[in-house]
Amino acid sequence: MHTFNLILLAAGLLTLMSLVAGVMSARLGLSFLLVFLVAGMLVGVDGPGGIRFYDTQLTAWVGNAALAIILLEGGLSTRVATFRAGLRPAIGLATLGVAVTAGIVGATAMAAMGVDWRYGLLLGAIVSSTDAAAVFSVLRHAGVQLDTRVSSTLEVESGLNDPMAVFLTLALIDTIRADSGLADALWLLVRQAGFGAAVGLSAGWAMAWLMRAVFARAPHQGGLLALMLLSAGLVVFASAGLIEGSGFLAVYLFGVRVRALADEASRGAASALDGYAWAAQAGLFLLLGLLVSPNQMFEDAGRTLAVAATLIFVARPVAVAFCLLPMRFSPREVLFIGWVGLRGAVPIVLALFPLMAQVQGSYRFFNVAFAVVLLSLLLQGTFLSVAARWLRVVADPKAGGAEPVRLRGHLLLDGSLPLADVCHFFQVPLPEKASSTLGDWLEEALIGDASQLTWHGVVFEVTEREGDGVAQVRVTLARS
Repeated sequence: MHTFNLILLAAGLLTLMSLVAGVMSARLGLSFLLVFLVAGMLVGVDGPGGIRFYDTQLTAWVGNAALAIILLEGGLSTRVATFRAGLRPAIGLATLGVAVTAGIVGATAMAAMGVDWRYGLLLGAIVSSTDAAAVFSVLRHAGVQLDTRVSSTLEVESGLNDPMAVFLTLALIDTIRADSGLADALWLLVRQAGFGAAVGLSAGWAMAWLMRAVFARAPHQGGLLALMLLSAGLVVFASAGLIEGSGFLAVYLFGVRVRALADEASRGAASALDGYAWAAQAGLFLLLGLLVSPNQMFEDAGRTLAVAATLIFVARPVAVAFCLLPMRFSPREVLFIGWVGLRGAVPIVLALFPLMAQVQGSYRFFNVAFAVVLLSLLLQGTFLSVAARWLRVVADPKAGGAEPVRLRGHLLLDGSLPLADVCHFFQVPLPEKASSTLGDWLEEALIGDASQLTWHGVVFEVTEREGDGVAQVRVTLARS
Protein backbone atom coordinates (compact mmCIF):
# COMPACT_ATOMS: atom_id res chain seq x y z
CA MET A 1 0.00 0.00 0.00
CA HIS A 2 2.93 2.35 0.57
CA THR A 3 3.98 2.09 -3.07
CA PHE A 4 0.39 2.48 -4.21
CA ASN A 5 -0.05 5.63 -2.10
CA LEU A 6 3.16 7.13 -3.52
CA ILE A 7 1.97 6.48 -7.09
CA LEU A 8 -1.46 7.92 -6.29
CA LEU A 9 0.13 10.98 -4.65
CA ALA A 10 2.41 11.61 -7.64
CA ALA A 11 -0.40 11.15 -10.19
CA GLY A 12 -2.78 13.41 -8.29
CA LEU A 13 -0.20 16.16 -7.80
CA LEU A 14 0.85 16.03 -11.45
CA THR A 15 -2.73 16.28 -12.69
CA LEU A 16 -3.63 19.05 -10.23
CA MET A 17 -0.53 21.08 -11.09
CA SER A 18 -1.23 20.64 -14.83
CA LEU A 19 -4.81 21.84 -14.42
CA VAL A 20 -3.75 24.90 -12.43
CA ALA A 21 -1.02 25.66 -14.96
CA GLY A 22 -3.56 25.20 -17.76
CA VAL A 23 -5.95 27.73 -16.19
CA MET A 24 -3.14 30.26 -15.83
CA SER A 25 -1.75 29.65 -19.32
CA ALA A 26 -5.21 30.08 -20.87
CA ARG A 27 -4.92 33.79 -20.08
CA LEU A 28 -1.94 33.88 -22.43
CA GLY A 29 -3.94 32.11 -25.14
CA LEU A 30 -2.14 28.78 -24.72
CA SER A 31 -4.09 25.55 -25.05
CA PHE A 32 -4.83 23.43 -21.96
CA LEU A 33 -3.78 20.38 -23.96
CA LEU A 34 -0.34 21.83 -24.63
CA VAL A 35 0.24 22.14 -20.88
CA PHE A 36 -0.65 18.48 -20.32
CA LEU A 37 1.72 17.32 -23.07
CA VAL A 38 4.59 19.38 -21.67
CA ALA A 39 3.88 18.11 -18.14
CA GLY A 40 4.11 14.52 -19.37
CA MET A 41 7.41 15.28 -21.13
CA LEU A 42 8.86 16.82 -17.94
CA VAL A 43 8.28 13.67 -15.89
CA GLY A 44 9.36 11.39 -18.78
CA VAL A 45 12.67 9.78 -19.57
CA ASP A 46 14.43 12.97 -20.75
CA GLY A 47 12.85 15.30 -18.18
CA PRO A 48 13.55 15.98 -14.49
CA GLY A 49 11.21 13.15 -13.53
CA GLY A 50 13.26 10.56 -15.43
CA ILE A 51 10.43 8.02 -15.64
CA ARG A 52 11.08 5.39 -18.31
CA PHE A 53 7.83 4.47 -19.99
CA TYR A 54 7.70 2.56 -23.29
CA ASP A 55 4.40 0.66 -23.18
CA THR A 56 2.87 1.57 -26.55
CA GLN A 57 0.13 -1.07 -26.20
CA LEU A 58 -1.15 0.39 -22.92
CA THR A 59 -0.93 3.91 -24.35
CA ALA A 60 -2.95 2.88 -27.40
CA TRP A 61 -5.62 1.29 -25.21
CA VAL A 62 -5.87 4.31 -22.92
CA GLY A 63 -5.76 6.64 -25.93
CA ASN A 64 -8.65 4.97 -27.71
CA ALA A 65 -10.79 4.85 -24.56
CA ALA A 66 -10.08 8.52 -23.79
CA LEU A 67 -10.85 9.58 -27.36
CA ALA A 68 -14.14 7.69 -27.17
CA ILE A 69 -15.15 9.72 -24.09
CA ILE A 70 -14.02 13.01 -25.66
CA LEU A 71 -15.91 12.35 -28.89
CA LEU A 72 -19.00 11.27 -26.96
CA GLU A 73 -19.02 14.55 -25.04
CA GLY A 74 -18.41 16.47 -28.26
CA GLY A 75 -21.32 14.74 -29.99
CA LEU A 76 -23.66 15.40 -27.06
CA SER A 77 -22.64 19.07 -27.12
CA THR A 78 -23.54 19.39 -30.81
CA ARG A 79 -27.09 20.57 -31.44
CA VAL A 80 -29.02 19.35 -34.47
CA ALA A 81 -28.98 22.82 -36.02
CA THR A 82 -25.19 22.99 -35.62
CA PHE A 83 -24.73 19.51 -37.10
CA ARG A 84 -26.92 20.31 -40.09
CA ALA A 85 -25.20 23.65 -40.71
CA GLY A 86 -21.75 22.07 -40.76
CA LEU A 87 -22.46 18.61 -42.18
CA ARG A 88 -22.11 19.23 -45.92
CA PRO A 89 -18.80 21.12 -45.83
CA ALA A 90 -17.50 18.87 -43.03
CA ILE A 91 -18.04 15.70 -45.10
CA GLY A 92 -15.85 17.10 -47.87
CA LEU A 93 -13.13 18.10 -45.42
CA ALA A 94 -13.36 14.76 -43.59
CA THR A 95 -12.85 12.68 -46.75
CA LEU A 96 -11.30 14.48 -49.70
CA GLY A 97 -9.67 17.08 -47.46
CA VAL A 98 -7.93 14.41 -45.38
CA ALA A 99 -6.67 12.64 -48.53
CA VAL A 100 -5.33 15.88 -50.07
CA THR A 101 -3.60 16.80 -46.80
CA ALA A 102 -2.01 13.34 -46.52
CA GLY A 103 -0.78 13.51 -50.13
CA ILE A 104 0.88 16.94 -49.79
CA VAL A 105 2.48 16.15 -46.42
CA GLY A 106 3.57 12.75 -47.76
CA ALA A 107 5.40 14.37 -50.67
CA THR A 108 7.27 16.66 -48.27
CA ALA A 109 8.13 13.74 -45.98
CA MET A 110 9.57 11.81 -48.92
CA ALA A 111 11.90 14.70 -49.79
CA ALA A 112 12.79 15.81 -46.26
CA MET A 113 13.18 12.40 -44.60
CA GLY A 114 14.48 10.39 -47.54
CA VAL A 115 11.79 7.69 -47.43
CA ASP A 116 9.85 6.04 -50.26
CA TRP A 117 6.28 6.94 -51.16
CA ARG A 118 4.66 4.36 -48.87
CA TYR A 119 6.38 5.66 -45.74
CA GLY A 120 5.90 9.28 -46.79
CA LEU A 121 2.16 8.80 -47.29
CA LEU A 122 1.97 6.87 -44.02
CA LEU A 123 3.32 9.88 -42.12
CA GLY A 124 0.97 12.14 -44.09
CA ALA A 125 -2.00 9.93 -43.15
CA ILE A 126 -1.02 9.91 -39.47
CA VAL A 127 -1.13 13.73 -39.19
CA SER A 128 -3.92 14.30 -41.73
CA SER A 129 -6.97 14.59 -39.45
CA THR A 130 -7.89 17.40 -37.11
CA ASP A 131 -8.42 16.41 -33.50
CA ALA A 132 -11.79 16.62 -31.77
CA ALA A 133 -10.32 17.14 -28.29
CA ALA A 134 -8.15 20.01 -29.49
CA VAL A 135 -10.86 21.66 -31.61
CA PHE A 136 -13.61 21.40 -28.96
CA SER A 137 -11.29 22.64 -26.20
CA VAL A 138 -9.75 25.56 -28.09
CA LEU A 139 -13.01 26.79 -29.65
CA ARG A 140 -14.75 26.84 -26.27
CA HIS A 141 -11.93 28.70 -24.52
CA ALA A 142 -10.86 31.05 -27.32
CA GLY A 143 -12.83 33.99 -25.96
CA VAL A 144 -14.42 34.78 -29.32
CA GLN A 145 -17.86 34.03 -30.77
CA LEU A 146 -17.41 32.68 -34.27
CA ASP A 147 -19.84 32.79 -37.15
CA THR A 148 -22.24 29.86 -36.80
CA ARG A 149 -21.42 28.26 -40.16
CA VAL A 150 -17.67 28.44 -39.51
CA SER A 151 -17.78 27.03 -35.98
CA SER A 152 -20.24 24.29 -37.02
CA THR A 153 -17.99 23.21 -39.88
CA LEU A 154 -14.93 23.01 -37.62
CA GLU A 155 -16.67 21.03 -34.88
CA VAL A 156 -18.46 18.55 -37.15
CA GLU A 157 -15.34 18.03 -39.27
CA SER A 158 -13.27 17.11 -36.21
CA GLY A 159 -15.85 14.50 -35.24
CA LEU A 160 -16.14 12.96 -38.72
CA ASN A 161 -12.61 12.90 -40.15
CA ASP A 162 -11.04 10.19 -37.98
CA PRO A 163 -12.33 7.20 -40.04
CA MET A 164 -10.58 8.45 -43.21
CA ALA A 165 -7.29 8.97 -41.35
CA VAL A 166 -7.57 5.53 -39.71
CA PHE A 167 -8.37 3.95 -43.07
CA LEU A 168 -5.37 5.56 -44.79
CA THR A 169 -3.04 4.65 -41.92
CA LEU A 170 -4.09 0.98 -41.75
CA ALA A 171 -4.16 0.62 -45.55
CA LEU A 172 -0.62 1.98 -45.88
CA ILE A 173 0.66 -0.23 -43.05
CA ASP A 174 -0.77 -3.24 -44.88
CA THR A 175 0.78 -2.00 -48.15
CA ILE A 176 4.19 -1.73 -46.51
CA ARG A 177 3.81 -5.24 -45.14
CA ALA A 178 2.55 -6.34 -48.60
CA ASP A 179 -0.46 -8.24 -47.32
CA SER A 180 -3.32 -6.27 -48.93
CA GLY A 181 -4.44 -5.01 -52.32
CA LEU A 182 -6.72 -2.27 -53.63
CA ALA A 183 -9.89 -4.31 -53.07
CA ASP A 184 -8.91 -4.96 -49.45
CA ALA A 185 -8.23 -1.25 -48.92
CA LEU A 186 -11.63 -0.22 -50.34
CA TRP A 187 -13.42 -2.82 -48.21
CA LEU A 188 -11.59 -1.43 -45.17
CA LEU A 189 -12.95 2.04 -45.94
CA VAL A 190 -16.50 0.71 -46.34
CA ARG A 191 -16.26 -1.13 -43.03
CA GLN A 192 -14.80 1.81 -41.15
CA ALA A 193 -17.37 4.37 -42.31
CA GLY A 194 -20.45 2.20 -42.96
CA PHE A 195 -20.37 -0.06 -39.92
CA GLY A 196 -19.34 2.80 -37.65
CA ALA A 197 -22.23 5.01 -38.77
CA ALA A 198 -24.75 2.16 -38.56
CA VAL A 199 -23.76 1.20 -35.01
CA GLY A 200 -23.65 4.81 -33.78
CA LEU A 201 -27.00 5.90 -35.21
CA SER A 202 -28.93 2.78 -34.22
CA ALA A 203 -27.48 2.74 -30.70
CA GLY A 204 -28.22 6.47 -30.38
CA TRP A 205 -31.89 5.89 -31.14
CA ALA A 206 -32.15 3.13 -28.51
CA MET A 207 -30.22 5.10 -25.88
CA ALA A 208 -32.37 8.21 -26.44
CA TRP A 209 -35.47 6.15 -25.68
CA LEU A 210 -33.87 4.83 -22.48
CA MET A 211 -32.68 8.31 -21.45
CA ARG A 212 -36.17 9.78 -21.84
CA ALA A 213 -37.65 6.98 -19.75
CA VAL A 214 -35.08 7.38 -16.96
CA PHE A 215 -35.28 11.18 -17.02
CA ALA A 216 -39.05 11.04 -16.60
CA ARG A 217 -38.59 9.10 -13.34
CA ALA A 218 -35.39 10.77 -12.08
CA PRO A 219 -35.13 14.24 -13.66
CA HIS A 220 -32.54 15.51 -11.17
CA GLN A 221 -30.09 12.60 -11.36
CA GLY A 222 -27.57 14.20 -13.74
CA GLY A 223 -24.68 12.12 -12.43
CA LEU A 224 -26.58 8.87 -13.00
CA LEU A 225 -27.56 9.91 -16.54
CA ALA A 226 -23.97 10.90 -17.32
CA LEU A 227 -22.67 7.54 -16.10
CA MET A 228 -25.26 5.74 -18.23
CA LEU A 229 -24.19 7.74 -21.29
CA LEU A 230 -20.51 7.12 -20.60
CA SER A 231 -20.89 3.35 -20.24
CA ALA A 232 -23.16 3.18 -23.31
CA GLY A 233 -20.67 5.24 -25.32
CA LEU A 234 -17.86 2.83 -24.48
CA VAL A 235 -20.10 -0.08 -25.48
CA VAL A 236 -20.82 1.60 -28.82
CA PHE A 237 -17.12 2.30 -29.43
CA ALA A 238 -16.13 -1.29 -28.64
CA SER A 239 -19.02 -2.81 -30.62
CA ALA A 240 -18.10 -0.87 -33.74
CA GLY A 241 -14.47 -1.91 -33.35
CA LEU A 242 -15.38 -5.60 -32.99
CA ILE A 243 -17.04 -5.59 -36.42
CA GLU A 244 -14.11 -3.55 -37.82
CA GLY A 245 -16.06 -0.32 -38.04
CA SER A 246 -14.85 3.07 -36.86
CA GLY A 247 -15.44 3.42 -33.15
CA PHE A 248 -14.55 7.13 -33.40
CA LEU A 249 -17.33 7.80 -35.92
CA ALA A 250 -19.78 5.54 -34.08
CA VAL A 251 -19.44 7.21 -30.69
CA TYR A 252 -19.59 10.75 -32.13
CA LEU A 253 -22.77 10.02 -34.13
CA PHE A 254 -24.16 8.22 -31.07
CA GLY A 255 -23.76 11.42 -29.04
CA VAL A 256 -25.28 13.61 -31.77
CA ARG A 257 -28.26 11.25 -32.10
CA VAL A 258 -28.93 11.12 -28.35
CA ARG A 259 -28.80 14.93 -28.13
CA ALA A 260 -31.25 15.24 -31.04
CA LEU A 261 -33.79 12.76 -29.64
CA ALA A 262 -33.38 13.28 -25.87
CA ASP A 263 -32.23 16.88 -25.60
CA GLU A 264 -33.52 17.66 -22.11
CA ALA A 265 -32.16 14.46 -20.58
CA SER A 266 -28.74 14.82 -22.21
CA ARG A 267 -28.46 18.44 -21.04
CA GLY A 268 -29.11 17.23 -17.50
CA ALA A 269 -26.05 14.98 -17.78
CA ALA A 270 -23.85 17.57 -19.52
CA SER A 271 -22.04 18.91 -16.46
CA ALA A 272 -20.92 15.52 -15.14
CA LEU A 273 -20.02 14.27 -18.62
CA ASP A 274 -17.91 17.38 -19.19
CA GLY A 275 -15.93 16.38 -16.09
CA TYR A 276 -15.36 12.88 -17.49
CA ALA A 277 -14.13 14.39 -20.76
CA TRP A 278 -11.68 16.65 -18.92
CA ALA A 279 -10.35 13.69 -16.94
CA ALA A 280 -9.92 11.72 -20.19
CA GLN A 281 -8.06 14.59 -21.85
CA ALA A 282 -5.78 15.11 -18.85
CA GLY A 283 -4.87 11.44 -18.52
CA LEU A 284 -4.40 10.91 -22.25
CA PHE A 285 -2.16 13.91 -22.89
CA LEU A 286 -0.07 13.29 -19.77
CA LEU A 287 0.48 9.69 -20.85
CA LEU A 288 1.37 10.68 -24.42
CA GLY A 289 3.85 13.24 -23.11
CA LEU A 290 5.37 10.57 -20.87
CA LEU A 291 5.92 8.21 -23.83
CA VAL A 292 7.86 10.60 -26.06
CA SER A 293 11.64 11.11 -25.96
CA PRO A 294 12.44 14.83 -26.54
CA ASN A 295 16.13 14.09 -27.24
CA GLN A 296 15.25 11.79 -30.14
CA MET A 297 12.64 14.32 -31.29
CA PHE A 298 15.31 17.06 -31.48
CA GLU A 299 17.53 14.87 -33.65
CA ASP A 300 14.98 15.18 -36.47
CA ALA A 301 14.14 18.84 -35.70
CA GLY A 302 14.88 20.19 -39.18
CA ARG A 303 12.90 17.50 -40.97
CA THR A 304 10.08 17.82 -38.46
CA LEU A 305 9.85 21.56 -39.00
CA ALA A 306 9.62 20.99 -42.75
CA VAL A 307 6.74 18.52 -42.30
CA ALA A 308 4.94 20.72 -39.75
CA ALA A 309 5.32 23.89 -41.85
CA THR A 310 3.98 22.08 -44.91
CA LEU A 311 0.99 20.80 -42.94
CA ILE A 312 0.09 24.13 -41.31
CA PHE A 313 0.87 26.59 -44.09
CA VAL A 314 0.37 24.56 -47.29
CA ALA A 315 -1.47 21.24 -47.02
CA ARG A 316 -4.32 22.27 -44.71
CA PRO A 317 -5.08 25.60 -46.47
CA VAL A 318 -4.95 23.95 -49.92
CA ALA A 319 -7.26 21.11 -48.83
CA VAL A 320 -9.74 23.55 -47.22
CA ALA A 321 -9.78 25.83 -50.28
CA PHE A 322 -10.28 22.85 -52.60
CA CYS A 323 -13.26 21.60 -50.57
CA LEU A 324 -14.96 24.83 -49.43
CA LEU A 325 -14.56 27.44 -52.18
CA PRO A 326 -17.11 25.60 -54.41
CA MET A 327 -19.56 25.77 -51.46
CA ARG A 328 -19.49 29.59 -51.50
CA PHE A 329 -17.45 30.10 -48.37
CA SER A 330 -15.81 33.51 -48.45
CA PRO A 331 -12.00 33.71 -48.81
CA ARG A 332 -11.79 34.99 -45.21
CA GLU A 333 -13.74 31.98 -43.91
CA VAL A 334 -11.61 29.59 -45.97
CA LEU A 335 -8.41 31.12 -44.60
CA PHE A 336 -9.65 30.88 -41.02
CA ILE A 337 -10.86 27.27 -41.30
CA GLY A 338 -7.53 26.46 -42.96
CA TRP A 339 -5.71 27.95 -39.97
CA VAL A 340 -7.79 26.08 -37.36
CA GLY A 341 -6.58 22.66 -38.48
CA LEU A 342 -5.63 21.72 -34.93
CA ARG A 343 -3.80 18.46 -34.36
CA GLY A 344 -3.97 16.69 -31.02
CA ALA A 345 -4.23 13.22 -29.56
CA VAL A 346 -5.54 11.47 -32.71
CA PRO A 347 -2.31 11.82 -34.78
CA ILE A 348 -0.21 10.64 -31.81
CA VAL A 349 -2.47 7.64 -31.22
CA LEU A 350 -2.40 6.84 -34.96
CA ALA A 351 1.40 7.01 -34.83
CA LEU A 352 1.27 4.11 -32.36
CA PHE A 353 -0.31 1.82 -34.99
CA PRO A 354 2.88 1.30 -37.06
CA LEU A 355 4.82 0.91 -33.81
CA MET A 356 2.56 -1.95 -32.74
CA ALA A 357 2.74 -3.42 -36.27
CA GLN A 358 6.57 -3.31 -36.00
CA VAL A 359 6.98 -1.22 -39.15
CA GLN A 360 10.63 -0.38 -39.64
CA GLY A 361 11.57 3.13 -38.45
CA SER A 362 8.10 3.79 -37.03
CA TYR A 363 9.36 5.29 -33.75
CA ARG A 364 10.80 8.10 -35.86
CA PHE A 365 7.30 8.73 -37.21
CA PHE A 366 5.93 8.84 -33.65
CA ASN A 367 8.42 11.56 -32.68
CA VAL A 368 7.64 13.58 -35.81
CA ALA A 369 3.86 13.29 -35.21
CA PHE A 370 4.31 14.37 -31.60
CA ALA A 371 6.37 17.42 -32.62
CA VAL A 372 3.81 18.35 -35.27
CA VAL A 373 1.05 18.27 -32.62
CA LEU A 374 3.11 20.46 -30.27
CA LEU A 375 3.70 23.04 -33.00
CA SER A 376 0.05 22.94 -34.09
CA LEU A 377 -1.23 23.60 -30.58
CA LEU A 378 1.42 26.26 -29.98
CA LEU A 379 0.88 28.17 -33.23
CA GLN A 380 -2.67 27.49 -34.40
CA GLY A 381 -4.24 27.16 -30.97
CA THR A 382 -2.52 30.17 -29.45
CA PHE A 383 -3.30 32.54 -32.32
CA LEU A 384 -6.84 31.32 -33.04
CA SER A 385 -8.57 34.37 -31.54
CA VAL A 386 -6.09 36.72 -33.24
CA ALA A 387 -6.75 35.08 -36.62
CA ALA A 388 -10.53 35.20 -36.05
CA ARG A 389 -10.48 38.94 -35.41
CA TRP A 390 -7.99 39.68 -38.19
CA LEU A 391 -10.06 37.75 -40.74
CA ARG A 392 -13.32 39.19 -39.34
CA VAL A 393 -15.13 35.91 -38.75
CA VAL A 394 -16.13 36.97 -35.23
CA ALA A 395 -19.73 37.88 -34.45
CA ASP A 396 -19.02 41.13 -32.60
CA PRO A 397 -22.08 42.65 -30.87
CA LYS A 398 -20.23 45.92 -30.25
CA ALA A 399 -19.42 46.62 -33.88
CA GLY A 400 -20.50 50.06 -34.96
CA GLY A 401 -22.36 51.25 -38.00
CA ALA A 402 -25.95 50.30 -37.14
CA GLU A 403 -28.66 52.77 -36.26
CA PRO A 404 -31.04 52.09 -33.36
CA VAL A 405 -33.99 50.03 -34.52
CA ARG A 406 -37.48 51.54 -34.56
CA LEU A 407 -39.70 48.53 -35.04
CA ARG A 408 -43.41 48.68 -35.85
CA GLY A 409 -45.32 45.43 -35.86
CA HIS A 410 -43.07 42.38 -35.57
CA LEU A 411 -40.29 40.44 -37.27
CA LEU A 412 -40.02 36.69 -37.81
CA LEU A 413 -36.45 35.45 -37.33
CA ASP A 414 -34.84 32.08 -37.94
CA GLY A 415 -33.77 30.34 -34.74
CA SER A 416 -30.35 29.53 -36.21
CA LEU A 417 -29.34 33.21 -36.49
CA PRO A 418 -26.26 34.17 -34.42
CA LEU A 419 -27.44 35.64 -31.12
CA ALA A 420 -24.72 38.31 -31.26
CA ASP A 421 -26.08 39.60 -34.59
CA VAL A 422 -29.65 39.71 -33.25
CA CYS A 423 -28.64 41.61 -30.10
CA HIS A 424 -26.55 44.04 -32.13
CA PHE A 425 -29.42 44.69 -34.54
CA PHE A 426 -31.86 45.48 -31.71
CA GLN A 427 -29.22 47.39 -29.71
CA VAL A 428 -29.56 45.25 -26.57
CA PRO A 429 -26.76 43.70 -24.47
CA LEU A 430 -25.52 40.21 -25.27
CA PRO A 431 -26.47 37.84 -22.40
CA GLU A 432 -23.57 36.50 -20.35
CA LYS A 433 -22.61 32.88 -21.10
CA ALA A 434 -25.12 32.87 -23.94
CA SER A 435 -25.32 30.20 -26.63
CA SER A 436 -24.22 30.94 -30.16
CA THR A 437 -27.68 31.06 -31.79
CA LEU A 438 -30.97 32.76 -30.97
CA GLY A 439 -32.79 29.44 -30.73
CA ASP A 440 -30.23 27.87 -28.38
CA TRP A 441 -30.39 30.89 -26.07
CA LEU A 442 -34.19 30.77 -25.85
CA GLU A 443 -34.08 27.03 -25.18
CA GLU A 444 -31.79 27.64 -22.22
CA ALA A 445 -33.48 30.84 -20.96
CA LEU A 446 -37.17 29.82 -21.13
CA ILE A 447 -38.50 28.17 -18.00
CA GLY A 448 -40.97 25.30 -18.10
CA ASP A 449 -43.59 25.59 -20.84
CA ALA A 450 -43.01 29.32 -21.37
CA SER A 451 -42.63 30.41 -24.99
CA GLN A 452 -42.01 34.14 -24.51
CA LEU A 453 -39.11 36.12 -23.05
CA THR A 454 -38.56 39.88 -22.68
CA TRP A 455 -34.96 41.07 -22.85
CA HIS A 456 -34.22 44.79 -22.34
CA GLY A 457 -37.46 45.90 -23.96
CA VAL A 458 -37.48 43.36 -26.80
CA VAL A 459 -39.99 40.49 -26.71
CA PHE A 460 -38.86 37.13 -28.15
CA GLU A 461 -41.65 34.59 -28.72
CA VAL A 462 -41.11 31.06 -30.03
CA THR A 463 -43.61 30.48 -32.84
CA GLU A 464 -42.31 27.33 -34.48
CA ARG A 465 -40.22 24.36 -33.37
CA GLU A 466 -38.39 21.72 -35.36
CA GLY A 467 -37.68 18.56 -33.39
CA ASP A 468 -36.27 19.68 -30.04
CA GLY A 469 -35.00 23.03 -31.36
CA VAL A 470 -36.43 26.48 -32.00
CA ALA A 471 -37.03 27.05 -35.72
CA GLN A 472 -38.76 30.48 -35.78
CA VAL A 473 -39.01 33.42 -33.36
CA ARG A 474 -41.41 36.41 -33.42
CA VAL A 475 -39.69 39.62 -32.23
CA THR A 476 -41.58 42.73 -31.10
CA LEU A 477 -40.79 45.74 -28.91
CA ALA A 478 -42.30 45.74 -25.44
CA ARG A 479 -44.84 48.47 -24.81
CA SER A 480 -43.59 51.20 -22.48
